[in-house]
Amino acid sequence: MCGICGIFNYRDGQPVVAEDVARMARSIAHRGPDDEGLRVSGSLGLGFRRLSILDLSPAGHQPMSDDDGRVWVVFNGEIYNFRELRQELESRGAKFKSQCDTEVILQGYLQWGDGVLGRLNGMFGLAIWDEPRRKLIVARDAMGIKPVYYAVRDGKLFFGSELRAVFAGLRERPDIDPIGTNLFLRYRYTPAPLTLFQGVRKLAAGERLIVVDGALRSERWYEFRPRPFSPPPSSGEAAEMLLEIYRRAVARHLISDVPLGLMLSGGMDSGLLLGLMSLHGKAWPTFTVGYGRDFKDDELEDATETARIFGAQNAAVRLDRDEFERALPRVVSILEEPVASSSIVPMYFVAQRARQDVKVALMGQGPDELFGGYARHLGVRYGGAYRALPPGIRSAISSGIARLPRNEALKRATYSLGVDDRLRRYQNVFSLMPGASVDALFRDGVLQADAGEKALECWAPLRPLLEGLDELNGFQLLELRSSLPDELLMYGDKLSMVHGLEVRVPYLDREIVEYAQQLPANFKVRHGTRKWLHRKVCRDFLPAEILRRKKRGFAVNVVDNWFHNAIGGRMIDYIGDDQSQMYRLLNPDAIRRLLSEHRAGRRDNHKMLFSIIVFEQWLRSAEDGADGV
Repeated sequence: MCGICGIFNYRDGQPVVAEDVARMARSIAHRGPDDEGLRVSGSLGLGFRRLSILDLSPAGHQPMSDDDGRVWVVFNGEIYNFRELRQELESRGAKFKSQCDTEVILQGYLQWGDGVLGRLNGMFGLAIWDEPRRKLIVARDAMGIKPVYYAVRDGKLFFGSELRAVFAGLRERPDIDPIGTNLFLRYRYTPAPLTLFQGVRKLAAGERLIVVDGALRSERWYEFRPRPFSPPPSSGEAAEMLLEIYRRAVARHLISDVPLGLMLSGGMDSGLLLGLMSLHGKAWPTFTVGYGRDFKDDELEDATETARIFGAQNAAVRLDRDEFERALPRVVSILEEPVASSSIVPMYFVAQRARQDVKVALMGQGPDELFGGYARHLGVRYGGAYRALPPGIRSAISSGIARLPRNEALKRATYSLGVDDRLRRYQNVFSLMPGASVDALFRDGVLQADAGEKALECWAPLRPLLEGLDELNGFQLLELRSSLPDELLMYGDKLSMVHGLEVRVPYLDREIVEYAQQLPANFKVRHGTRKWLHRKVCRDFLPAEILRRKKRGFAVNVVDNWFHNAIGGRMIDYIGDDQSQMYRLLNPDAIRRLLSEHRAGRRDNHKMLFSIIVFEQWLRSAEDGADGV
């Protein structure tokens, strides 16, 4: 796990200044405290910071090249099938000098060219420089676990694992993009390729840049098209196969030359991971964050019991409201682009605690998106029945639900699931509020008329992939390609790497994801039960008391409670302060009305309110020039 960056003057061929690349690399030194490397040759410069996980020797130094210096690689991430690929490459005559996965990418490119990306099962942001062809490839992994940002200015490409590296190359922080801001307030994140900065982009999951012959283009390299199994397996066959795939994936993700542990919640997803890890050893170190018994989100007791069952050593982090508010500015500045998940602060602290004992931690992200674990999946799964109702009945139901207090999820469902266009319907399911309501939060003249439509443009390349998929699988494909990589995985990467901790997500192993995408909807949501097949597998490992535990949103109810009951506090003060920077773009009266409605119990606006607070804190950190590291 590392950090990469680079500059390519691809149009005019002017030499890159070595100090410019060094400055970019220094800006992400936290990602790789163990080693650094630069390669500057003519119009190309590559920078690298190393966090040593595999082959801790100098043989893993990057940038790495072949013996003749024809091909160079900088790589951030882990390739979990590198041993199999190495054996195949050795059978074809390749000679290796190290035990690290970076060299497998290098030799793989020499053997397969651009096709090497499709053979990699892992997480990565990487750059491959083909010297004889003067060709640069910059790519993000299939699931988008590792971020890659870039900007193009006057024929110059600047790229890096984090925005701060790109800004260091540009020598400036670009202006805020109102369109990106609008999308952030709708979805709590900004979908690729957009960011909140004008002219700065991020690669989408499974996307690459190719720069050759004085031209730059972006394209998808990961082209897996989910096609339902025909005939579908029986439930027993599917569970048996999934369990075996889980076993293989966890075994791959445990490969490490440094201490490894697990971020443990009280639920079944991380519990299953611990059970599978226990097949390879005992007394794994685990780490949990909690708030105390007064909050129903608290998982400390449940996690402690899970750890006891499997003989793990659990370490707890307790977080209260004061610490949450004190930490929020630093956490938001670390993220670089705002993500308004209430999990960001607890994620920061549990990663900090884990790094005291281990250098690698597994995390249970993924089953909710793969197998339908959220409430919205129920609506999507059974939304066809709602759309089949006569318009008059649908209108009456919608009107009745609109009058209910604090039932925003149900209200979103009624206005979303009745939309005919499939991608637009999914867009509405994702939105915290109807598009017109979000637009109304802005001052007059700030937004262009079609600002909210930009998300559909971002997702348009996915339309062909939806063909042949049922409603739930289509929606989950959008989650896997957008909200998961650009929201949950993005903040997981940055809030762990700021502590020099590598986080791995075994459930997003390519073999698991591609298998799950081919299963029909009734293997995921059946008779109102979410994650049906995943639960079936869990029964082989987890006792009944774990399976019966209610799903807990990671800090969701805690933040709702704080907004509902707080009279003061830093977060609330931002909304009441006329000098808050967000009011350069947003309408103060509209924002304060959201808070008033929430406190009065008429509407549940805590998600939007938290998004607004995160946005204000992000603006302040940008204004102060703080980078959080």
